Amino acid sequence: MNLVVALKSYITRMTEDSGPGMKVLLMDKQTTSIVSLLYTKLEMFMKEVYLFERIDANVRNEGLKYLKCIVFVRPTKENVEFLCNELRCPKYGTYYIYFSNIIAKADIKLLAESDEQEVVKEIYEYYADYLAINPHLFSLGIVGCSQGLLWNQTHLHRTLLGIISVLLSIKKCPYIRYQSSSEMAKRLAEKIREILSKESNSFEFRQESNPVLLIIDRRDDPVTPLLNQWTYQAMVHELLTINNNRVNLSHVKGISKELKEVVLSAEHDEFYANNLYHNFGEIGQTIKELMDEFQKKAKKHQKVESIADMKNFVETYPLFKKLSGTVSKHVTVVGELSSLVEKHNLLQISELEQELSCQNDHSAQLQKIKELINNQQIREIDSVRLVMLYALHYERYANNDINGLLSLLKSKGVSEKYIKLVHSILEYSGINSRQNNLFDRESVAKITKKLFKGLRGVDNIYTQHIPLLNEILEDLIKGKLSSQTFPYLGNTIISKRPQDIIVFMIGGTTYEESLTVYNLNKQNSGVRIILGGTTIHNSQSFLEEVQHATIGVLPRYKRSS
Repeated sequence: MNLVVALKSYITRMTEDSGPGMKVLLMDKQTTSIVSLLYTKLEMFMKEVYLFERIDANVRNEGLKYLKCIVFVRPTKENVEFLCNELRCPKYGTYYIYFSNIIAKADIKLLAESDEQEVVKEIYEYYADYLAINPHLFSLGIVGCSQGLLWNQTHLHRTLLGIISVLLSIKKCPYIRYQSSSEMAKRLAEKIREILSKESNSFEFRQESNPVLLIIDRRDDPVTPLLNQWTYQAMVHELLTINNNRVNLSHVKGISKELKEVVLSAEHDEFYANNLYHNFGEIGQTIKELMDEFQKKAKKHQKVESIADMKNFVETYPLFKKLSGTVSKHVTVVGELSSLVEKHNLLQISELEQELSCQNDHSAQLQKIKELINNQQIREIDSVRLVMLYALHYERYANNDINGLLSLLKSKGVSEKYIKLVHSILEYSGINSRQNNLFDRESVAKITKKLFKGLRGVDNIYTQHIPLLNEILEDLIKGKLSSQTFPYLGNTIISKRPQDIIVFMIGGTTYEESLTVYNLNKQNSGVRIILGGTTIHNSQSFLEEVQHATIGVLPRYKRSS
């Protein structure tokens, strides 16, 4: 169940099935993102793809009949119309059309009728309708999938197609379980079952296990996406934002031109692949080792005095150049992370975030929040996240001071948008919306302290929090997941423990939960878990999600005047 391998095999087949010769790859906006996550342009050149075009672009290149055109698009109404227009007046010699999902027979008929010059050689369905972020992690790139706490219909349809594509690409026809407290989870589960039934011929796989698709709702765990992160991939996304493996560093003072945007891809960057899940303290040490290795190699090449020296340099140059690029890229990224941590007092904030999510000490925590709100170095977004965590934790506490904290934020000049979000988080994910008590879980009481290397050698106070997903998956793996809280669709009950688990989180997942799945896969031999979400959140995108979801919902809490 390797998502990266599944999608790469489709794209390899696309380029090989069209035979030798120069090719153009014609894509839409979303398939462009799907391909760019997996392959560099150089790798595509090696597959004889020399031109990349967008189907929705108004560019008309004439005289390209010598090129074969590989079309890779989503099976949308708009794309079918674009293709029909293309085929009526073809720019290229031959067309090989690959849809990223199931295509309606009526649409194929339309294409056939438009192909008057008979340039189409093949039409296939290749199920690559999702973003493969890591081998076990996928996203659909949707922020704000709900409105008024119910599905946005366009996003429901896109989510449905994305999950169907995942199942077809990994060849699984699963039993479906869903979170009973979530109307959105139930609705999606029913829609998926309809497609599995309607397209039953496409899902006739030889199944060696009882795969399970588990549909859960972000609203049951609002804490995880609100926290600062301390492992490399998650931390980069939280502080700098990863967008289709790209990180924008153009805001960094004195940044060189080639580092204004960097690519962080586990497929193409060995250092990144090896350090995705390492904590920030460990990364610093590893960067130092990488720099030492580079300097050793650089010193070796300082003297080029003979033909043999030149030959040796040229032979090792690609590796040398690659190492040079890797060193400068990661030194820049880690340097910027370190600067932001110091500038915004993130260690102090993170320590309190962890206390709010894992411990019960109302008076002390309230006092610390007030002190941090009054600290001029603290960003308003960080102050607001602390108040949100407090509100979620102590919503039912008799002496809570949610309104007092809101007044304090207001007096500090925090924007109205953020003040409203404190109300919104309680509507989105307050205690009446959750089926789990996040702040009184067994796992919280069993937290083990580990050494967090590099962060002043203190105990691991920055990573105490364990996502709710960990508990749910451990119960599922052991066969103990409640059929009341996570019923099977159609009241089927499977006693055999699942080996293949596909988890989908409505409202977006996080890199902290991705790390949880990665660890569970390592710890449980014979169990394979993949995780997907409508998007991969950092705290900023999660707040956008909450804002979208609560449009038109009246707040229960009134601010004190």
